[in-house]
Parts: sequence; structure tokens; C-alpha cells
Amino acid sequence: MHNFRHVLQQSVLASALTLGVAVPLSALSAQTAAAADATTALAPDAFIKSITDEVFATVKSDKAIQQGDLRKVQAMVDSKIMPNVNLQRMTATAVGRSWRQATPEQQKRLQEEFKILLVYTYAGAAAQIKDQTIEYKPMRSRPEDTEVVVRTLVRNKGDTIQLDYRLEKVDGGWKIYDVNVLGAWLVQTYQSSFAQEVTASGVDGLIGKLVERNKQLAAKKVAG
Repeated sequence: MHNFRHVLQQSVLASALTLGVAVPLSALSAQTAAAADATTALAPDAFIKSITDEVFATVKSDKAIQQGDLRKVQAMVDSKIMPNVNLQRMTATAVGRSWRQATPEQQKRLQEEFKILLVYTYAGAAAQIKDQTIEYKPMRSRPEDTEVVVRTLVRNKGDTIQLDYRLEKVDGGWKIYDVNVLGAWLVQTYQSSFAQEVTASGVDGLIGKLVERNKQLAAKKVAG
């Protein structure tokens, strides 16, 4: 149980918002785009439930994903997660004021490396998805709200994990822009360390640090 709690907290995105190395949204297949469109009419909690159910079903039916196969994890993230996420907003908020000072190329690199970082952490978390159940807390929102929080509890053999989602309304549907595990919001978790790196060595220094970390995770994955 402790291992499940630790891995889920580290990945932050293990239940539904599992970001990874994703193709640009414009390159998604027509089938994937249609699937994303189908979720836009859902209420916020139903929207999260539809993503979570699909991810859990995919992981439980695919032994390669359960064993941490990065290619399979990436394919799942590309098709089932990324169309429902505002990664640019997440990355920009995590980087903070330096995001506006970054060049378009630097912004692109930051998003790419951020996605790579998260797919490695999710590869380990995916292997922990087994017999968990998810409880959806009552919604506290109004129909006119453009930003809402969906609160859930992930239960695993007596262990309970808080997992909440911040959503924004976009074109009549919803997109995820932050996730909270055990009281820690993803964006806030990265803000401090990103700001320190930018102060010390600039935006390029932050990109370099992310590249270095991703190489370490890749080597660890191969060794494992």
C-alpha cells in the first residue's frame, strides 16, 4: 500500500491526467479527435470519469503497460489523455513569469521536456493500477462556472488517496490544467524548483536540467 501511495504521489497524474510524450494535437487521428469531441458535452465529473474509466480499462488489459513499456504508455497518453489537457497552460504556470520572456522555441522545448518527464514517472505508476476504486465527491459548482474542481478519492485495499482535478471550460467542453494528489497541486510542485533553476541559469538552463533528468530516467528505465 505504501508503494502505491508513493508511486501515485510521485507521478501526480496516475489515475487520469497522465501526461507524456505526445504528438501535437493537430496530428491526432480523426478517430481520436472524434473521441475527444464526444466528451466535451459531459458534466465536469462525468468528463473525468470517462477518461479515468478508459485509462484504467486500457492498463488492465495491456500487460506491456503494466510492465512499464514506454512505447505503450506513450501511445495511450497520446490517444486518451492529451486531447483533454491544456499542457501549455500547465507548463506556462509552472515556469511562471519567465514563460512570457521565453522565445517560442524555448516554450516549445519546455513543453516537450515536461511531457517526457511525466511519461517516465507515469510508466511506473501505470504498473500500480490494479484493483483501485474511485469515489467522486459531490460537485460544488454552478452551470455558469468556467473553472471547476472535481474531487475524487482513490481507494486501494484500505489506503485512500486524494486526487483532484482543476478544469477549464473550452469551446463548451472541458480541459484539465492541474491535478492535486494528497494536497499537492502539480503546478505548484514544480513552480519553486523551476524558478530557482531559471534564476540560476536562465530558461535554457531549465531546459537543460529537464533534458538531463529525462536522460537519467531513460537510463534507469533501460537498466530496470
